[in-house]
Amino acid sequence: MRVAVLYGGMSAERAVSLKSGQAVIDALRSIDIDVLPVDVCEGWLDQFRKNEFDIAFLALHGRGGEDGTIQGLLDSLDIPYTGSGVLGSALAMDKVRTKQIWQTLGLPTPAYAVIDHDSDPEQIWQTLGGPLMVKPVHEGSSIGLSKVEQLDELKVAVLKAEELDSQVIAEQWITGKEYTVTILDGRALPVIGLETHHQFYDYEAKYLVDDTRYLLPCGLTEAEESHIQSLAIEAFNAVGCRDWGRVDLMVDGDNRPQLLEVNTLPGMTDHSLVPMAGKAAGYSFAELVLEIIRAAQKRYHAV
Repeated sequence: MRVAVLYGGMSAERAVSLKSGQAVIDALRSIDIDVLPVDVCEGWLDQFRKNEFDIAFLALHGRGGEDGTIQGLLDSLDIPYTGSGVLGSALAMDKVRTKQIWQTLGLPTPAYAVIDHDSDPEQIWQTLGGPLMVKPVHEGSSIGLSKVEQLDELKVAVLKAEELDSQVIAEQWITGKEYTVTILDGRALPVIGLETHHQFYDYEAKYLVDDTRYLLPCGLTEAEESHIQSLAIEAFNAVGCRDWGRVDLMVDGDNRPQLLEVNTLPGMTDHSLVPMAGKAAGYSFAELVLEIIRAAQKRYHAV
């Protein structure tokens, strides 16, 4: 088997993707699998098409790699690849569409409002209450997020998000504990609890500092963890995702889970959550990468 690892890209998450891709490359080489590293930057496609391989492992993050764009290209070239397809990738990358689907299906997610130039900040504040979380609609890795505790902070938070995306969402702030659930080939791996000294689990807490606490076991009862795992699978499937990914959620003060988002190509760095969950489930990093590849191969063989 020869595997092309697509990583890097040109999104705001390029730096993280380079680390994820290199970790996958090193893992595959450690078990003597032939690897073609492909940094998806200018001129990459010509190099990519000149080489032969069996499957593409997608280790891209953010727009251009996680939003259905690269998936559509690979589909048109009839190249097998890991992870969600065009529909699931595009929907999961769009926080508004994801929440609309979840709400239609009765799945719990924080109340929200889409903010544009015609939006009335006072009305949004009155409708949702405060504090609020302001996010770019199409970014990942907690890039561009701001906690808004006062009405007069809302405009600044929106401007910060608009530097990255023309669409911005304000979401009701949830006070509670944060959890994440890795989905692997239809199964939910052990739930990870997250604790940080930051206001929330932001980019710095995810990738740059060493004081973030990852709780495994997560501290929930067996019944509570099972409920969250089932909810995560339902949320993942609802958006049309497949193979592997991660669902982030919080449990509020009334012990109610609230879905936040789906990550279709989660990080695979030394700080990343999916490898932690995989280890707790008994997988080495290399075995986890192989399981992701096998999930895709099984799907292609079925077709």
